[in-house]
Amino acid sequence: MTGYLTTHVLDTARGCPAEGLQIDLYRIEGESRTLLKTLKTNHDGRTDEQILPASDFQIGDYELVFHAGAYLDASGTPPETPRFLDVIPIRFGMSEAAHYHVPLLLSPFSYSTYRGS
Repeated sequence: MTGYLTTHVLDTARGCPAEGLQIDLYRIEGESRTLLKTLKTNHDGRTDEQILPASDFQIGDYELVFHAGAYLDASGTPPETPRFLDVIPIRFGMSEAAHYHVPLLLSPFSYSTYRGS
């Protein structure tokens, strides 16, 4: 089996997929953080391609950065200064060659994630 990484972002306040949300993927090595890719979610709240495809997969530590504030601004969520949730980093490890799915459930004042399938 080969490893790869996907996500799905749902706007739980509006009850719909979070379309147009920017996501950055970083590889973490010690104190070093390297940007690997930047993507946006589609109409279904998913990326059009795997965030980290099998051809680039490596076991190790990673971070997904979800640009929630810009998405909330674009979706018409009433602004606040500063916005309670702006940038949401989720740091996680991938320890085997498997499908890692790291979804985000988002509202203006909370979020949750889990290892999906």
